[in-house]
Amino acid sequence: MDQDEAALGQDTWIAAMSLDQLKAFLARMQDDPSLRQSVLACATADDVAQIGGSLGYEFSGDELLRISGQKVGRVTVTKQEIPGEYN
Repeated sequence: MDQDEAALGQDTWIAAMSLDQLKAFLARMQDDPSLRQSVLACATADDVAQIGGSLGYEFSGDELLRISGQKVGRVTVTKQEIPGEYN
């Protein structure tokens, strides 16, 4: 296995770990009304990731956006369209 293959394997492993962290956070959120309210009040996916990080979960806002439209447990992840938002 050359360096590129090893790096790709490590990236895949890290992505899988982040997804597991994200799913664990969403599972906790569905059972914690206070956490759910905090997440629903967030303006961006990065804000949600910061809340997760403060609780020991490691995932990014980009990873959260990648699962938009998917159901994880009893939580359906949806990207909020904010009028006037520019990227």
